[in-house]
Amino acid sequence: MTDVSRLSHVGSRGEARMVDVSAKGDTERFARAAGAIRMRPQTLVAIRDNQLAKGDVLTVAKVAGIMAAKRTAELIPLCHPLPLTDVQVTLTLDDVLPGVRVEAEARTIGRTGVEMEAITAVCVTLVTIYDMAKAVDRDMVISDILLLEKSGGRSGAWRRG
Repeated sequence: MTDVSRLSHVGSRGEARMVDVSAKGDTERFARAAGAIRMRPQTLVAIRDNQLAKGDVLTVAKVAGIMAAKRTAELIPLCHPLPLTDVQVTLTLDDVLPGVRVEAEARTIGRTGVEMEAITAVCVTLVTIYDMAKAVDRDMVISDILLLEKSGGRSGAWRRG
């Protein structure tokens, strides 16, 4: 069982709480996350060839991911609103999967990290791909959403091994 005293969003009585970051100093923060959506090979071809009725799937999904990162605090109740200095979303078509791999990077200079912003960008990018292609493939599977690395703050750098 997890020791709740180590969970930053749980108060001493077990209640949910926002972490007070007012005593922390500003540092450069960075996070990178990834995920994937698997689909039928013909769906991937339709996305690659821009043949879906809803339009350019990759561009729309990329913009949706960037927008989502900027609104993370509105979606995740205990996240602090952050002034992001950069968000990058990269979509890679993968014939072997078959599907689309997504990576997102988020940056800020602040008192708390941007892991949730990077993860949220990945999630919304993938859900947008699903939405735009679901008319031709409802069997798509979104998976493997994870934090790849983060840096900045008191805990320093971390990278998935």
